[in-house]
Amino acid sequence: MTGQETAQGPKHKRDLTRRKVVAAGAGAVVAAGVGGAFAAGAFAGEETTAGQGKTAGTSGEACYKLTSETTEGPYYIDADKLRRDVTEDQEGIALTLRLKVIDSDTCKPLANAAVDIWHCNALGVYSGYESMGSGGGGGGGGGTPPSGTPSGTPTGAPTGAPPGGGGGGHEEPTDDERYLRGTWRTDRKGEVVFRTVFPGWYQGRCVHIHTKVHVGGTWTDAGYEGGTTCHTGQLFFDEASVLATAEVAPYSTNTTTRTTLDDDTIYPGNGTEGGLLKLKYKKGAIAKGVVAMLTMGVDPEATQDGTGTG
Repeated sequence: MTGQETAQGPKHKRDLTRRKVVAAGAGAVVAAGVGGAFAAGAFAGEETTAGQGKTAGTSGEACYKLTSETTEGPYYIDADKLRRDVTEDQEGIALTLRLKVIDSDTCKPLANAAVDIWHCNALGVYSGYESMGSGGGGGGGGGTPPSGTPSGTPTGAPTGAPPGGGGGGHEEPTDDERYLRGTWRTDRKGEVVFRTVFPGWYQGRCVHIHTKVHVGGTWTDAGYEGGTTCHTGQLFFDEASVLATAEVAPYSTNTTTRTTLDDDTIYPGNGTEGGLLKLKYKKGAIAKGVVAMLTMGVDPEATQDGTGTG
């Protein structure tokens, strides 16, 4: 694909049955610190099964567990960007994300499903919400700190979800940026590959990527329309990989206190079933790029609106 899609204005639609994405090209943006050879081959293995797929069992036997449903979080935008390369101009360690979507009951691949991903940048900032700084929590990733001396004495107990984007209601976008967001269709093997950058962290959350799977819609010249959302989840990274990225710029400049995987309030703690990615990278040289893989078992008959908490 060539060219770069022009950013669209905020178009969040709560009714996912009427979501629409506009087909667009994506430029071959190479993330900082990544060799050309890795970038050139980022999509080379789309026909390779990703993750931990299993062989279908006997008739009536469930061959795969459902991938855990998690909260959508406050920063979802129906971003109108149909693309595999979501990098735009964001710096960071190149991440090739290979996902395989299957029916958890039959183990058959779900072809032509629409898969969304969105996540913060290396400094913990979400596109569309830059004025909120680092994940709404401030520190280490953008936004303007308050000035002056606070006045008055706070009273009563705090209300609402803590900062960090793990739960709570949807926040309306504050700007037109849409980097690190995109949608693409699964192929006949249920596989989809995205090019992005390794996410950073922000207050209250471990490192993660949000995802949705939409089925039953129609692919047209205008994009993907209709259908239902059968899975809303989050993808997670092991501590060793995150600690390795923290030694690499620009992640090393993020001063926000990091929440570990074990301390995160959203990660279900159940490994790949809960969205824990399988990672491949050269030990001691993570800056050269990472490949992340996962097979997601979903129920195509279900409707998941992402309002759950885990």
